[in-house]
Amino acid sequence: MIEADKPRLIFWELTKECNLACRHCRAEAEKRSFQGELTLAQINAAIDDIASSYSPIIVLTGGEPLYRSDVFDIAGHAAAKGLRTALATNGTLISDEIAARIRDSGIRRVSVSLDGSNSRTHDTFRGIPGSFDAALRGIARLHDVGVEFQINVTVTRRNDSELEDIYRLTKTLGGRALHLFMLVPVGCGVQLADSDMLTADRYEEVLNWLYEQSRRADMELRATCAPHYYRIMRQRAKEEEVRRHASREGFSAMTRGCLAGSGVCFISHRGDVQPCGYLPITAGNILNQSFREIWESSDVFARLRDPDALSGKCGVCEYRMVCGGCRARAYYEHGEILAEEPFCAYIPSRVTSR
Repeated sequence: MIEADKPRLIFWELTKECNLACRHCRAEAEKRSFQGELTLAQINAAIDDIASSYSPIIVLTGGEPLYRSDVFDIAGHAAAKGLRTALATNGTLISDEIAARIRDSGIRRVSVSLDGSNSRTHDTFRGIPGSFDAALRGIARLHDVGVEFQINVTVTRRNDSELEDIYRLTKTLGGRALHLFMLVPVGCGVQLADSDMLTADRYEEVLNWLYEQSRRADMELRATCAPHYYRIMRQRAKEEEVRRHASREGFSAMTRGCLAGSGVCFISHRGDVQPCGYLPITAGNILNQSFREIWESSDVFARLRDPDALSGKCGVCEYRMVCGGCRARAYYEHGEILAEEPFCAYIPSRVTSR
């Protein structure tokens, strides 16, 4: 393992329980209990293990992580070990008391999901009437107690026309960042692939919009599950003859497109370690192996860290070192993690020259 392949972000699914019924949910979360959920002691032991070798950002997610009564104990333990900790929530359960506990637990940033600029779009997508207004109330409470927050939006055909409005809403709310998540067809998202996935051409348009917006924005903007963005950044920078940087420090620090298994991983509620939350392939389990052993010895991770192993047009693309294509979408489409990205409109020069 090279230095660049140390884990930078670990997304930790504390629970699959949730109070919403989102159409696109990776976790297929529900308002019920799930078997095999890691205990507080098991989670804290794994945090100790991780902190002994690495210093990633830990993102506590779900389901809805606030469903766990010990979420603040977990956050506090991670913070005590020197790990930066973030919380990913739908925002609807954030009361004044919860906002204060988030602040006091050492959580450095909260991401709140808004999948529309209004209640009509968001509530339809989230499955529960009133969820948009409840999320806004939660965001206001975070703002009131001084907790840094960002807005996450899953971009689909249902809301791609509202991106400008969502950007303005994020500014109005006082958000530190806006992160665009491009829909990945896993979990409930499989049923939405045909109806809600952007076409490759529209995908390209949205990422170009993000690039243009980022040049004049006064907040952090980021595309997630959109490795093509790093290719677009370089193309546009070259056209404009300006030097652009592919990463920023802190919570947006990334150096290339798909980092599944090389800079990012996911730990499920049962302790399974996956390349990312959208790629349902298990590299190991923290109850059976140390995290370091999984991270450094997994065959799955080793394959994902080799850009020369990519196939199809991704394998011959001149941008494969900075993009790499979404490995989860490739797996969904082709059943192979190293196959070509199916939602990319770019044709590599080695293909066009044939």
